[in-house]
Amino acid sequence: MPHEKAARPDSFLPDLLRLAVPIALSNLVVSGVNMLDTVMVGRLGQVEIAAVALGNQVYFLFMLLLFGISSGAGIFTAQYWGARDLPGVRRTAGFSIALGLGASLLYMAAAMAFPRLILGLYSPDPAVVELGSRYLRVAAASYPPTALSFALGLSLRGTERVRLPLASTIVGFGSNLVLNWALIFGKLGAPALGVEGAAIATVAARWIEATVLAVGAWARRMPPAGTPRELFSWNRAWVARFLMVAFPVILNEVAWSLGITFYNGIFARVGTGAVASFNIVNTINQLGMVLFFGTANASAVMLGKAIGEGDLPRARDWAKRFADLGVALGAVAGSLLAASGFLVPLLFKVDEATVAGAKAMLLALGVAFPFKVFNLHLVVGICRSGGDTRFGMLFDLLGVWGIGVPLAALGAFAWKLPAWAVFALLNVEEFAKFFAGRRRLRSGRWARDVRG
Repeated sequence: MPHEKAARPDSFLPDLLRLAVPIALSNLVVSGVNMLDTVMVGRLGQVEIAAVALGNQVYFLFMLLLFGISSGAGIFTAQYWGARDLPGVRRTAGFSIALGLGASLLYMAAAMAFPRLILGLYSPDPAVVELGSRYLRVAAASYPPTALSFALGLSLRGTERVRLPLASTIVGFGSNLVLNWALIFGKLGAPALGVEGAAIATVAARWIEATVLAVGAWARRMPPAGTPRELFSWNRAWVARFLMVAFPVILNEVAWSLGITFYNGIFARVGTGAVASFNIVNTINQLGMVLFFGTANASAVMLGKAIGEGDLPRARDWAKRFADLGVALGAVAGSLLAASGFLVPLLFKVDEATVAGAKAMLLALGVAFPFKVFNLHLVVGICRSGGDTRFGMLFDLLGVWGIGVPLAALGAFAWKLPAWAVFALLNVEEFAKFFAGRRRLRSGRWARDVRG
């Protein structure tokens, strides 16, 4: 049997294109709309863009918790799918949805009850905190539908059903774009509500997206769309095995996201212009990462499926190809990002110092980008597909908390460096992680069957 599996035609490129292109297009829609949202809010002024950016930090923390839960579930989903174990797929989808919805209610309650307290941790500017609190209190109602969309969408992708998540994303984020334009600026007969209009548009769009996804999945009886009995058919032993594999992923994403919010806090204390530059560059970075989130997620599905089928040689060979492809394409994308600084004054209504800071940060990002892309593929695509979640957790956390946060804090508060230099320092972690990641990849110890 192993010889039969190894001898079959190599489907690396067809599978990659079939899975990665719809995922990348979905990410492109999300990033493009987020960028346009930032541009729209940026037209209101510098305080508004900083307020919405900080208000979205809670959403960012929440999204990465969801990503941790769903990525942990994705390990099981892809391997169950490779073994054609449909009850396992549905059990995993149900558990992921339940965890995500539970987390969404906690985050929503905290954001609605204590918005000023939360945003005061990030910024000392009372105008930014006040405006951001008004945004956050409304936007928090988008968390439950976001949880449903995220968990169900990743379950569908794990079973190679990528078109419905793409369609729901287009509908949801297209709605977000139109509603933002109407409610921020008072178009189509709507009142001009500014940042609160942006929050209302977000809530409505997330509910639209979740509805399209859920109705489409159950109407077409897709693999994760089981009955309540199938979705909630957990037992203690299965939950323990799931948490043993998934908990490091969840901890990884939560602790990593806390590190990223520390970066926002550091830049906010450098100045409102600095945090505005940082968030402008983050928006452009998200657009630049679109393709690579697609290939990383595709690699997780392809490698997990190969492991579920028992074909470890194919999984290890494909993992090396994904890593090399990431570095090569990351170098091309990094060059484009470094050259994109001329767009900043065209898209954002900010002062000259903020524009100059954003341009310098983009140059630093371009240099680090190939290493950043490799590290993304290693953690999200390769290690997680094979259940090597503890290494992935240590890899990310030591990078952010052992290198990135200390260097950024030293640069900002001890060495009094300009914002662009602080940004360059926090990217040093990408270079350090690259060499440790290459060693882990060559060892092959990342690949194992988690199903028990």
